[in-house]
Amino acid sequence: MVSLIASFFLLAFGMKAALFPLFSWLPISYPTPPVSLSAIFAGLLTKVGVYALIRVFGMVFIHDLGYTHTILIWLAALTILIGVLSAIIQDDIRRILAFHLIAQVGFMVLGLALFSPLGLQATIFYFIEDIIVMTNLFLLTGLMAQHGGSFSLRRLGNLYQEKSLLSLLFILSAFSLAGIPPLSGFWAKLFILEASLAEGRYALVAIILIGAFLTLYSMGRLWQEGFWKGGQKSKNLKAQEWRSSYLPIIALSLITLWISFNPQPFYRMAGHISQGILAPESYLNAVLHVPVEPLVDKAKEGDH
Repeated sequence: MVSLIASFFLLAFGMKAALFPLFSWLPISYPTPPVSLSAIFAGLLTKVGVYALIRVFGMVFIHDLGYTHTILIWLAALTILIGVLSAIIQDDIRRILAFHLIAQVGFMVLGLALFSPLGLQATIFYFIEDIIVMTNLFLLTGLMAQHGGSFSLRRLGNLYQEKSLLSLLFILSAFSLAGIPPLSGFWAKLFILEASLAEGRYALVAIILIGAFLTLYSMGRLWQEGFWKGGQKSKNLKAQEWRSSYLPIIALSLITLWISFNPQPFYRMAGHISQGILAPESYLNAVLHVPVEPLVDKAKEGDH
């Protein structure tokens, strides 16, 4: 009965987080609102579902890890692969990022599914890093459309020669998403890889590497079509529009660089949070106001 209840919670929160096969709502809905609103959705709303999964399957439904977290591993792996493969065949740059957002959710849930100190620490670090990068990328797509006059890759082009600052800001976030060292996305994927290797999950290592390479291919295609190829002359922004459009993106890019070249404080913070999830007695005592015995060790020993 508890496993059945856990399955229903997984269904609900998996839909909120856009896990496979419950993600079809996201690439339809995220490109619809204004880009500034889509950026907030991309940075925060899907993370609410991931946060709920971390809380519920990190502290509540740990009675049968062989059942619940094995399902999470399969769902996370399929989410990564389907997300990046779907992104490659899109033409609208907002839909490309929407599918990459789905794939990033898969990377985060993978660390939770491993349910090890390294896995949870990697998930929380990934969680923090992805909020910044995905928000920035959605804002950048808005600027690409403002300058190029379209969200379609077929109609964009020539932005590299005319908008060098936009090109530099885009390639910073795009390379971070793909995991190019030493950017923040590289550290996030490296920590997930280390957690998978520590657990002897070599198939997951292959999936992580495939997902990273396909992300790099997709971002390279977006760069080539949107920035490098020839196209019509881009539009210029007024001074006020420039400040309101570029300054938030520059600020988020600086935060990305900060995490990239100084990941240790964020990784240590993620470690403290993961310890609180794996040993939640103090948290549960504070919430329930009753003594709670250690739960994770019992779950791993099979005491249900």
